[in-house]
Amino acid sequence: MDHFRLRDGTLHAEDVALPRIAEEVGTPVYVYSRATLQRHARVFRQALSKLDNPHIAFAVKANPNLAVLKVLADEGYGADVVSGGELTRALAAGMKPADIVFSGVGKTQGELLQALEAGIGQFNVESEEEGDELAALAVSRGTRAACALRVNPDVDARTHEKISTGRRENKFGVALDRAPGIYARLSTADGLEMRGIAIHIGSQLNDLEPLETAFDKVGVLIRELRKRGCTVTHADLGGGLGVPYKADDFLPSPAEYGAMVERVTREWNVRLTFEPGRVIAGNAGVLLTRVIRVKQGSSRPFVVVDAGMNDLARPAMYGAWHDFEAVRPSGSTTIAHIVGPICETGDTFAMDRPCDELKAGDLAIFRTAGAYGATMASSYNSRGFVAEVLVSGEEFAVVADRIPASEIMSAERVPDWLR
Repeated sequence: MDHFRLRDGTLHAEDVALPRIAEEVGTPVYVYSRATLQRHARVFRQALSKLDNPHIAFAVKANPNLAVLKVLADEGYGADVVSGGELTRALAAGMKPADIVFSGVGKTQGELLQALEAGIGQFNVESEEEGDELAALAVSRGTRAACALRVNPDVDARTHEKISTGRRENKFGVALDRAPGIYARLSTADGLEMRGIAIHIGSQLNDLEPLETAFDKVGVLIRELRKRGCTVTHADLGGGLGVPYKADDFLPSPAEYGAMVERVTREWNVRLTFEPGRVIAGNAGVLLTRVIRVKQGSSRPFVVVDAGMNDLARPAMYGAWHDFEAVRPSGSTTIAHIVGPICETGDTFAMDRPCDELKAGDLAIFRTAGAYGATMASSYNSRGFVAEVLVSGEEFAVVADRIPASEIMSAERVPDWLR
């Protein structure tokens, strides 16, 4: 459920008409609903209510906007971060250091030090080499780093290959058969407190079976580690639960996911961590765009909008689907190609898409754009960065300014020897 609905013939975000935002802020613009973020955060937490004190760390990469993170911090969420920049954002949004988990295969020495100094709750170590480096840094600072070892279970998440992370050939984590030896060796390092196992097999999963298969392997690993005398008190099960990008998509609910986790992990005797991202933020945002013109093609009209692949990269990167709707639908429909202004054939949001009939100047939205939308934006074609707005009831605020191309250019320099 989300809070983007037609009211008197016009799409609203909660109680704010989208044309009002377009007039005051311009387009394209991302629009987020606070009520939807809150609802999704609470539904996910309720789904885990049968577990003993689960920790929920929002995957900041899904939507790192400070206002979005503040809404989730107020809901008691921590953060799953994958860079020093995301760590800085999580702390600035009010998330407690102890509630932050640092994942990622390429943490730099500077980022490891930054996280140690911040006193984060857990490092998800992705290799023995990273563990050794972190241990030395912790010893040099007279502290110990709480760690989980991320394992690669060699499970196909059956999602898009570019967002599948748990197969043997993927770069993340250590191979399952090497995990016991690596965990045991790192457990003897002076600077580390090895306390658990971490796993994450992919994003936008539409089936619980791959997750259950991976979790079963984690359960076996935990038992083996304890037989070896290793301490295991935590398990990070990652994220990956999908969201419906099409109105008729059927995906597992958070409640079904929670029931599966409770059944599979019942005998583990650990504190579980979860890293939801898309399932919290995806349907809480739309990309509001304006039609530049409608161009007649050889077979279908091209609806050319002012949002481009630099603003919403998922269709160009993954062939991803986003529902496309008029803000003020007339009732007439057509079949069209939906494209942006970028000088790339890949700047195509949809081909042969049944949609509302639109004309130049009309407003439209791409739904389910609250995750992996603005966070993946670029300034390609020197277009600048899109603005972001958060709605709360009858109020809205710009929570990320539009950054024009001229402002980006001001950070560039021509050396004297070219003058």
